[in-house]
Amino acid sequence: MATPRHHRLLAALATCALGAALLGGGPAAASNDVVTPETEFFTNPLSSTKEVARELRGQAKKDALLLSRYPSATWFTEGAPGEVERDVRRLVRRTGEKVPVLVAYNIPFRDCALYSAGGAAGVDEYKAWIDGFAAGIGDRKAVVVLEPDGLGVIPWYTTLDGQLENCRPPEYDPATTGRDATAERFEMLNYAVDRLGQQPNAVVYLDGTNPAWLNVGEISDRLVKAGVARADGFFLNASNYLLTENNVAYGTWISQCIAYGTEVAPGDFANCGNQYWNGGPANDWTGVALSHQGVWSPDATDPALNTAGIESRYAAALGDTPATTHFVVDTSRNGQGPWAPPAGVYPDAETWCNPPDRGLGLPPTADTGTELADAFLWIKIPGESDGECFRGLGGPDDPERGMVDPAAGQWFTQQARELIELARPAAGPHRP
Repeated sequence: MATPRHHRLLAALATCALGAALLGGGPAAASNDVVTPETEFFTNPLSSTKEVARELRGQAKKDALLLSRYPSATWFTEGAPGEVERDVRRLVRRTGEKVPVLVAYNIPFRDCALYSAGGAAGVDEYKAWIDGFAAGIGDRKAVVVLEPDGLGVIPWYTTLDGQLENCRPPEYDPATTGRDATAERFEMLNYAVDRLGQQPNAVVYLDGTNPAWLNVGEISDRLVKAGVARADGFFLNASNYLLTENNVAYGTWISQCIAYGTEVAPGDFANCGNQYWNGGPANDWTGVALSHQGVWSPDATDPALNTAGIESRYAAALGDTPATTHFVVDTSRNGQGPWAPPAGVYPDAETWCNPPDRGLGLPPTADTGTELADAFLWIKIPGESDGECFRGLGGPDDPERGMVDPAAGQWFTQQARELIELARPAAGPHRP
């Protein structure tokens, strides 16, 4: 039975679908025949969550076992080409008629050498690794989430408004090495899109960041450069906590911006309506930045939640040009939405890093209620830590939790308990 919040979500999704129909002359066609509303996702009986449960006792063990019954993604983060080919093949051979979600996370200088540092040593090594990954899939069905943060964090990248971003590793410094780290990143992602696209039943989604990160025009430009036109779409909210409704709105605007910047006004991504200023014809071009502490909608009474201006702006800009680029959303930990840290307490609250009192979101499903959203997935494995969070105070303790958080990817017993207790909809004995 749907919860009241689920009813509100479906209503919001229906609104987005109606908006897409009005803007594009009808709902977009399905992006592929692997992920359809009837698709069932694979629950890995050998998942890392099931493995960690063997080492736990009492309530912690029960929590890990409960979470292991949901179809979370399986991450592939290292290994020689032959090793990743073997590991991917072993997984997809066990899936039967259900579709696994595979995360490819091995691009050079991933996460700018921060919490999830690692990755292949260079372009050629990465391409060989992708070759192995793709060969492992073979002709089996699979959803591939390609390189979380791969477009959000690019070494030595200059934004549309001319700002050099903060990821500036000295070993990639173009002034001293002659290397073009930006060109290499797009070369590798384009290669991965094309190579994985050779597998007849693999679908590929590129990094679309999240509504609290890059503005719509900025990420749309990067997606186009990374080959989204040849992929199956993009993914949102990976390892984050932002509300599903707001991700659907953000994803819809990205799709519309891609249509605008490739078909209506080629290259003009900077003029796409975005979440940081919601002005448009519907509100006489008077806007504010959208807040993440509430559900966005075109009829919200709070100006910081109202999307009517942005939606009317795309309607005017696109005319009869349809938005057709699809997306998926990570709902693994967004049941309570994002954390609102106490004002003035932390120099950098790191709201993305193990925030307290969050909950599981909607269970994985391909029946989303809107044409552009192919699926809600659990990309981040709930219960695994985001890393050691210092909130700008130097550590080693997480001052919000009064403890040292586990390293990125390690099991976080306290957080797993919170996610289950505060799940929306309520967590239960889910069965694959």
